[in-house]
Amino acid sequence: MTLQEGRSLELTFELLKGAIDVHVHPGPHLRSSPRRVDPIEAAIEAREAGMRAIVLKDVFEMSNGIAWLVNRHVPDFTVYGGLMLNTIYGGMNPRAFKTAIHYGDGAKYLDFGAHSTYYQASKEGRIVDGKFVPLSELYPKFKTEELDRCIRIPADEDPGPDLDEMLKLLADNPHIYMDTGHVSVEEAIRLVELKEKYKYEKVIVSSSVTKIATMEQLKYMADKGALIEFTFAAYTAPTPIPLTHYYVEKEYASIDEGMEAAPGAGIREVAEAIRALGAENCIMSTDFGRYALSTSVEGLRQFITCMLDLGLTADEIRTMVKTNPEWLLGLEPLEELPSEAADIDQ
Repeated sequence: MTLQEGRSLELTFELLKGAIDVHVHPGPHLRSSPRRVDPIEAAIEAREAGMRAIVLKDVFEMSNGIAWLVNRHVPDFTVYGGLMLNTIYGGMNPRAFKTAIHYGDGAKYLDFGAHSTYYQASKEGRIVDGKFVPLSELYPKFKTEELDRCIRIPADEDPGPDLDEMLKLLADNPHIYMDTGHVSVEEAIRLVELKEKYKYEKVIVSSSVTKIATMEQLKYMADKGALIEFTFAAYTAPTPIPLTHYYVEKEYASIDEGMEAAPGAGIREVAEAIRALGAENCIMSTDFGRYALSTSVEGLRQFITCMLDLGLTADEIRTMVKTNPEWLLGLEPLEELPSEAADIDQ
């Protein structure tokens, strides 16, 4: 690792200019999971920092409806939204996606779910008498009402009719990108491979997949044209804290989530992985929104700071927070690096 010369507080703010955070979770949310800011506050702060846009994620609603509202009241800035296919919408639901394409400002992404992927929901549970027990075993209703409706991506066989319809819709609407969501690594690879058959263009591999995939698997997906996402939240202090607040039933809250997590290399892993993959194949975002965290704008600045301190160049960071998000959202590139950001690479 080479310590970059020219690092400064001012440079981190310069690198925010024109940046886009594609993974922001402002309010509203369940009362069990307070938010740091609402979408209007998030947009105003990002605009004042000189950012170009943010992308809202909402596990309960089509966030492109909220985006429409924010864009009407926050001038000189753009907020985007889309659809996360959680059990709120019944899981794999083409009708929900068809509607999202035309609702509000229109969906910019189709996400295959967070807590409502079978891969994640099947792992949520409780420590009972010193032993981990899945929620589906503790609560029969959890299996029928949640787990049985969760998103699963067929590994080898052709997609079923619902997934087939949605992938065709993606291909017909190239302005919409796919987010793999919190599926398994094997399922994410399948979604990336299906690009060739269905001819949809843009896929981002969720940070939840990135964190558990091998470098060989990540390189394979990048070589197939997917962007590999790294979120600040996934590699920093909040990860051992119980984060699952998707279910209104209090007994389903994953209060044991992450409590056995072993310490790892943390944020250093991100810089090492980006060097191995190449910044042109990666995207940096925050996944911020919880009230325990800073705002997403400050979170992105901190993420930028960490990457500078771990030896990545300003050019590499700009590629991941500006150039690649612009491509993902179908936006014309803005001006080149500010002079302050360029100086560090000379």
